[in-house]
Amino acid sequence: MNLSYNTNYPAVDDLRKRARQRIPRFAFEYLDGGCNEDVNLHKNIAELREVELKPYYLSAYGGADLRTELFGHVYDAPFGIAPVGLQGLMWPGSPEILARAAREHNIPFVLSTVTTASIERIAEITEGKFWFQLYHPADPALRDDLLRRAEAAGCEVLCVLCDVPSFGYRPRDIRNGLAMPPKMTLANILQILGRPNWAIRTLLHGQPEFANMKPYMPKGLDMKQLGQYMNQTFSGRVNEERIAPIRDRWKGKLVLKGVASVEDTEMAVRLGFDGVIVSNHGGRQLDAGQSSIRSLGPIVQHYKGKTRIMLDSGVRTGPDVARALASGADFAFLGRSFMYSVAALGEEGGRHMASILKIQLKQVMEQVCCGKVGELGRHLVV
Repeated sequence: MNLSYNTNYPAVDDLRKRARQRIPRFAFEYLDGGCNEDVNLHKNIAELREVELKPYYLSAYGGADLRTELFGHVYDAPFGIAPVGLQGLMWPGSPEILARAAREHNIPFVLSTVTTASIERIAEITEGKFWFQLYHPADPALRDDLLRRAEAAGCEVLCVLCDVPSFGYRPRDIRNGLAMPPKMTLANILQILGRPNWAIRTLLHGQPEFANMKPYMPKGLDMKQLGQYMNQTFSGRVNEERIAPIRDRWKGKLVLKGVASVEDTEMAVRLGFDGVIVSNHGGRQLDAGQSSIRSLGPIVQHYKGKTRIMLDSGVRTGPDVARALASGADFAFLGRSFMYSVAALGEEGGRHMASILKIQLKQVMEQVCCGKVGELGRHLVV
């Protein structure tokens, strides 16, 4: 397909700067920040970029093929769009924009339980070609109904989130009133007035809401009551007892997202998961934890070939995707990069980011003389 993009914003840093100029500070800081002192947020990026690749310039070479098989589907590239909560807060219609881009570029889009578009709406856009990330509800009946809706919508892969047993301590969100319960402060109102384009588009699109949860929520909740409802509804702590009925009920592919240890990977394999996503929630949950690339190594060593191993957190660019795959991941997911692009460019943001990533990854593969993404491991400098 045509990999056209806006040449004014050829790098993720360009998009991040433009996003910061276009949306209110509270929305940007919700997207951009980690938890506590942002230690793990920065480690995710820095330690992934310590990975080096070795070129073989004199080898016979016939070109780069980005196509990748995952769970029976051949995608056009080995990366996808990670789930992000409250996407419509950053830019109106963000999940719909990204779902359309994923469909056009033949890459997976993962919908969060707590984002601003419903399962049914994303299914309509993608013709059922999407993944769904499940925040585990405290009520089994609610869990089962979410699974029923995802199944009825044609969802191909269910991702059970395991790395949010508690809400991360995020100082920016607390200052901005985006903690639970949320509140709208005078400072936030002034920020909105300073971003009239965002404000008008949000007004026209409608106030962001938890679209997947709307059928279950009492009517007329104010912001404080909404926060209390969400706190009471979700219990992020996942264990074997809670996983078993999901595996029994879900007939499609099942992935455990948020894995950071060999021990949890072993349990995932034993419980019948088809894959794991090694992740630390983008550095938003445990500041004292390892970076995602550091967690990946032992998991690859013990379970490569036994389950599909994917990676997110710290992956921002095409070279980062190459680094992740060279380190043993089968696939990579990116969240912030796609959201920066949508916040910066609106409707064109999803296609723009997907195009840049494909171009960057292909250039890396051509530079090191790697023909297929599954062969990037032989280029890893150890």
